[in-house]
Amino acid sequence: MQKPFSPACERNQDPILAVIKPMLKNVTSVLEIGSGSGQHAAHFAKHIPWVKWQCSDVKSNLSGIQSWIDDANLNNLLPPFELDVSVNIIQQKYDAIYTCNTIHIMSEQQVMDFFKSIATATMPNGRLIIYGPFNYGGRYTSDSNADFDRRLKADNSERGIRDFEWVEMLAQSNGFNLTEDIAMPANNRLLQFN
Repeated sequence: MQKPFSPACERNQDPILAVIKPMLKNVTSVLEIGSGSGQHAAHFAKHIPWVKWQCSDVKSNLSGIQSWIDDANLNNLLPPFELDVSVNIIQQKYDAIYTCNTIHIMSEQQVMDFFKSIATATMPNGRLIIYGPFNYGGRYTSDSNADFDRRLKADNSERGIRDFEWVEMLAQSNGFNLTEDIAMPANNRLLQFN
């Protein structure tokens, strides 16, 4: 199998790393939900060596993620496990949950299931880090995000850029409070909740 590669992951991994590395300075375990190609996991685990990085994704992505893990050969990068937030229960507790570019490819129900599932998977005072595009006040933050949203919905009508206010409300109702909302390249945001 050819190792999966995402140009977007390659572009955004260093800007994301620069923001999350200080956030994770007192963290020892991270669960990444929706590890995708596995590129972020390999990059972040290399540069944040004190954190045990646990990958997860739907079954079809696991072998690609494992290929990145195998090539990285890092003691703190763990084999991925299968996770569909609407089906599986997360068995362990983690200091932090990280997810990147997943909220807009989930259905609304899956987003709600995501928040319910992580509420029981984080240690007390655990943190949640979400990266991706968001709308504010029901409006796109850029023309490129509007175009991206149209493409998402053309591919699957249940997908779409989510309203920040709705995501924050779901987070709060599951015990997470927003501590940072950081502007990132290409009209993305990085949200941290504690």
